[in-house]
Amino acid sequence: MIEIRYVKADDKDFWYGLDKHLPEQEFKNVVSNNRGYVLSEDGKPVGLLRYNLFWDNTPFCTMLFIDWNCQKKGYGKKLMEYWEADMKSQGYGMLLTSTQVDEDAQHFYRKIGYKDCGSLVIDIPRYEQPMEMFLIKGI
Repeated sequence: MIEIRYVKADDKDFWYGLDKHLPEQEFKNVVSNNRGYVLSEDGKPVGLLRYNLFWDNTPFCTMLFIDWNCQKKGYGKKLMEYWEADMKSQGYGMLLTSTQVDEDAQHFYRKIGYKDCGSLVIDIPRYEQPMEMFLIKGI
């Protein structure tokens, strides 16, 4: 059985097992502002999604990750659909996400209805990374 719910403080160990990018204070913000979800399979957490508001008014998925052992089961799609429905119920009409151009996630996002809408190049020494591409979807 699949369950999706808002992340709670006691999900911290699971969360950091998958999401190594989030500072601890931001984890607290994600929990207190309901800006993250945990997907569980038969009571065991296996995936997460977190978001912020781009321009303070547009939901922007900043992390979607399914445990490596549970990928390719449709859980990423389920999390995105749940988030999209939640955002629509809150009155939002547009969503954003991003991924690096060297990652396969771009194909996943396009398959579920997102379209390319721009990119960002970060070439500052010590912060360089492959180009970040942004994707958008109306809901």
